[in-house]
Amino acid sequence: MADFLPSRSVLSVCFPGCVLTSGEAEQQRKSKEIDKCLSREKTYVKRLVKILLLGAGESGKSTFLKQMRIIHGQDFDQRAREEFRPTIYSNVIKGMRVLVDAREKLHIPWGDNENQLHGDKLMAFDTRAPLAAQGMVETRVFLQYLPAIRALWADSGIQNAYDRRREFQLVKLLKMKTGMPLT
Repeated sequence: MADFLPSRSVLSVCFPGCVLTSGEAEQQRKSKEIDKCLSREKTYVKRLVKILLLGAGESGKSTFLKQMRIIHGQDFDQRAREEFRPTIYSNVIKGMRVLVDAREKLHIPWGDNENQLHGDKLMAFDTRAPLAAQGMVETRVFLQYLPAIRALWADSGIQNAYDRRREFQLVKLLKMKTGMPLT
C-alpha cells in the first residue's frame, strides 16, 4: 500500500506547509518577511529623488537643502537647533569681522569712533582656536563678543559696509536686521 503514496519531495512541492519541519517553517516565514521588506524598500527607492549639488564653497548648497527641508514641512527639532548654534555663532563672528575689515578697506568712517575698540576686539578673535577653526564657537565665548557685535551692528559705518556687500565676499551672516535675537 505504501507504494502508491507520493514521496516526501512530491508532497513538499504540492503541499509545502504540511511537510515542513518547524525549523523549515520558521525559515520560510523569515524569508517571506524579508521578501516583503525588500519589496517595500524597492517601492521607496523608486520614489526617492536624489540630487547632486555642485558649487564652490559658500555658494549656498547647504542653505538650499535646509530651505527645502523647511518648505516641505520637516522643520528642525530643538536638538537640531542646538547643534546649529555653535555654527551660527561662528558665522556671526566671521561675518562681522568681514564687515569691520571691509569698512576699513572701503575707507568708510565709523559712525561712532568708540566702535574702533569693538572692531579691534573682534579682529583679535582667534580663528585658529580648535573649535573656531572647525566653524564652531561655544556659547560662553560668543557671549564675550556679543556686546561688541551689537555695538558694531548699530554703527552707521558697518551698516554702510553691509549695504556695499556686493563689493566683497560676505560669508553666511545672520540677518541681524530682522531683529532676530542672537542668544
